Amino acid sequence: MRFRHPDGTVVHLAYCTNVHPAETMDGVLAQLRDHCEPVRRRLGRDRIGIGLWLARDAARTLVDDPSQLRRLRTELDRRGLEVVTLNGFPYEGFGAEEVKYRVYKPDWTDPERLTHTTDLARLLAALLPDDVTEGTISTLPLAWRTPYSGDPEAARTALDALTTLGAHLDALADITGKSIRIGLEPEPGCTVETTADAIAPLTAVGHPRIGVCIDTCHLATSFEDPDTALDALTEAGIPTVKAQLSAALHAEHPHLPEVRTALAAFAEPRFLHQTRTATAAGLRGTDDLGEAVTGEILGDSTPWRAHFHVPLHAPPAPPLTSTLPVLRATLGRLVGGARPLTRHLEVETYTWQALPAGLRPRTRTQLAEGIAAELALARDLLTDLGLKELP
Repeated sequence: MRFRHPDGTVVHLAYCTNVHPAETMDGVLAQLRDHCEPVRRRLGRDRIGIGLWLARDAARTLVDDPSQLRRLRTELDRRGLEVVTLNGFPYEGFGAEEVKYRVYKPDWTDPERLTHTTDLARLLAALLPDDVTEGTISTLPLAWRTPYSGDPEAARTALDALTTLGAHLDALADITGKSIRIGLEPEPGCTVETTADAIAPLTAVGHPRIGVCIDTCHLATSFEDPDTALDALTEAGIPTVKAQLSAALHAEHPHLPEVRTALAAFAEPRFLHQTRTATAAGLRGTDDLGEAVTGEILGDSTPWRAHFHVPLHAPPAPPLTSTLPVLRATLGRLVGGARPLTRHLEVETYTWQALPAGLRPRTRTQLAEGIAAELALARDLLTDLGLKELP
């Protein structure tokens, strides 16, 4: 979906396909047929954007076989879908029964992360619509904090890899005329946990095509203030390459037994749900929601937030809620001003099948309806900010 900002800029809205597990090209093409096109039809649009996730095996197939890349481009066009952004964070196995810490491998100290991201950049340059010259890719925020943190050699290796990536992106632009930008996606528990943590390494890399991807669930989970975060990035000259529109779980009164019970229903074995609380002494956190609910690590005198991407249009029932207000405030800063701070927005609720059983979609139709409802909400937020939806 495309929108015209009052300054004339085109802003793109997509939804991320990592919600549909697929590791191979056949799986990706099935996604387009079984999920993406039905979402488009429910929205009544001739064209919608998707934030494509290409796992390692699918990406390598496309790189090695140009006919497969042409086939993918043809299928996108035929089904009324366009791609201006990729989710390059998960590498493989995102549809596994247990993902947890595996999603952070390989990290930016492993040469395979550079190879994979470079491959994605080449593929995105070939998949961009003919009238679009810029694409974006979100990626791992360097590494999970252990064993990376405190290891200067690991830090040097990761930053050297990003510097090399910048050179690859420049060469790609020279050859194709397409500018591909990469955004580190701050996430709780990672080396780059917050937007503030991103400033030093990205300043050290100092490449205009490498910046930040702001995920509004992660921003909220870490209790970051959107204005403070974006002001600091702007002052440091760090570009906001793209933004992922998502909402976290919020528990205002975690000391209440009924709140703990409600939170426990969201503790599940597939994904990691880092949980945080903001205290006078600073942030306190656990790596997973189950640890928070059953332990005493966080305390219970201040609100909790958990990294669980809940559907934008359907916040959890009381006594829980979502951080949709943080998303609204962040979006207002990103695209509600005199000029947009980013042009690529991506709804990223990948946890539909990890929701408590009574909230999960039971059929493809229900899932398509839910994703369409999220995109409709995002569309309304954008038009309320003065953007005009384009045909």
